[in-house]
Amino acid sequence: MKTRTNRIVKSIKTDKAPIYAHKEKIILCLDLLEEKWGNEGRPSYESFEDPIDGLIKTVLSQNTNDKNRDMAWESLKDRFPSWQQVIDAKVEEVADAIRSAGIANVKAQRIKKILATVNGVWGSCSLKGLKRLEKEEIISFLSSLPGVGPKTIACVLLFDLGIPAFPVDTHVARLSKRLGFVGGNTLPEDIEKILEELVPEERFLGGHLNMIAHGRAICKALNPRCQLCSLAHLCEHLNSKGAA
Repeated sequence: MKTRTNRIVKSIKTDKAPIYAHKEKIILCLDLLEEKWGNEGRPSYESFEDPIDGLIKTVLSQNTNDKNRDMAWESLKDRFPSWQQVIDAKVEEVADAIRSAGIANVKAQRIKKILATVNGVWGSCSLKGLKRLEKEEIISFLSSLPGVGPKTIACVLLFDLGIPAFPVDTHVARLSKRLGFVGGNTLPEDIEKILEELVPEERFLGGHLNMIAHGRAICKALNPRCQLCSLAHLCEHLNSKGAA
């Protein structure tokens, strides 16, 4: 009998490879990652009282690393103590403050437009009002903002609103493909759908953090440290190459 999970997984297609996912394997991999990194038992993450802060910081994180993001965030807050000041500032001034995050002019324009839109809709540069909305309403609103895609939305949901979501960044995507959770051409938003369907909600946060930790330290994009990987025997990418 076809299950809802099977229908969802089969409904998502890629141009070159079919998506497939085996719940048992995903759970086993998450178990092994938890043994290694322990973020499900003791998650360490940053959360903001006002989701607007988490949203802007996540925009800064796009296409850069945490160090550069944090430098840009501190510089932005030092230069402009209030979000209204960012709205009133010139794009060049905001870009100068967030230069370390990369593509500063693009991000500065996005941030100013986001803040202006939020201010116009909510009457202030605050997104605390999102806490009164249903998940789909939140997603709909955030999706309307410039430069805010599925990963950014999932981060705001999970970290700042406490709503179950499984953000898929470059590390989560890489592990999902190498381990064979999904096909090699699967889009991040489709990986997110599959993980959210197959992984228990209470494991979203720790699972996400563990996959990131493993991607940074072991399953690197270049020169992965396969000899140190506790998931090597489950890795379809490694086994397909016959490497050890």
